[in-house]
Amino acid sequence: MRTLRVNLPGREYDILIGKNFLDHVGEILKERFSPSKIVIVTDDNVNALYGIRVQNSMERAGFCVKLISLPPGEQTKCLEQLSYLYSEALSFSITRRDWIVALGGGVIGDLTGLMAATLLRGIPYIQIPTTLLAQVDSSVGGKVAIDVPQGKNLVGAFYQPKLVLMDTQALSTLSDRIFFDGMAEVIKYGLIADRTLFDTLYNCCGRKELSEKMEEIVYTCCDIKRRIVEQDEHDTGLRMLLNFGHTLGHVAEKEYRYETYTHGQAVAFGMYQISRIGEQMKITPPGTAKRIRSILEKFSLPCEIPLGKTIEKTLGLDKKNEGTNLNIILLSQIGKALIHKLPLSQFVLLVNDVLFHSE
Repeated sequence: MRTLRVNLPGREYDILIGKNFLDHVGEILKERFSPSKIVIVTDDNVNALYGIRVQNSMERAGFCVKLISLPPGEQTKCLEQLSYLYSEALSFSITRRDWIVALGGGVIGDLTGLMAATLLRGIPYIQIPTTLLAQVDSSVGGKVAIDVPQGKNLVGAFYQPKLVLMDTQALSTLSDRIFFDGMAEVIKYGLIADRTLFDTLYNCCGRKELSEKMEEIVYTCCDIKRRIVEQDEHDTGLRMLLNFGHTLGHVAEKEYRYETYTHGQAVAFGMYQISRIGEQMKITPPGTAKRIRSILEKFSLPCEIPLGKTIEKTLGLDKKNEGTNLNIILLSQIGKALIHKLPLSQFVLLVNDVLFHSE
């Protein structure tokens, strides 16, 4: 098992990356922590695969466990389900000396993290991500949130986990659609910070070959994110680079009510289109978008998503928005990204031009 240490003063934690240890989670926790009660939050899909296994492991280690299973999907990341979690945990008489565990993908991790951050003003929690997207991205760094009708992740907090446990064997049970959904975030790391990673992915022949390298890929992505988060925990500068492709991706997700396209599919679209904009602005080298399109298509990720022409309102609610200005993330080359500030109105014109008036 490989270990990465996230060094945030007073909030340090380890990321453990390995294979086939979900039946031993209880032992791992007992070696490190001593809560009496643990609330596991998962979804129905993950519960059917791993819920009882993880619960039994914790009970064998001597913990008193309550497992809560929610419907799968982005629609679960809402105020109604957050309120339900509060009620269930309080009925279990949870205290601030007990623990909460998020077992699942990004939706469960984000929702459970916000529950932990706010219930009783903060209860320690652990991330056990079971999807590729959650392992390489959402489970690390302490961003927790829910969606509201106005947009994605607009109600949330920064609340670091006490431990992240990544069993890459869990990825073998993912459908191709969900596996490739996570590949969008993996490709993002290569594009913004690691040309070698991008080239490895670009030359890869498919999921089978990727699976043989998955432990190293997950480690590389987490190490990139760890280094960025350590320098900018609260997303005021360098950490914005991790949002490459997300500005337009969130527009696509919201327009389709989080039902038609996965988060990774929307981010893939956003990465390709923002690179076209970057080329038009003469910041991103010519040909970059074409190369991005090639790798996205290799992993069955969309480059085109039909959008309506009234996107300014959604962009105005983007978390990188600063009044009349918006911070957008562009590539100066493959493997290196930068933050570029420009008026929101100008960005809307660029988006409309690229999406509706050019190739």
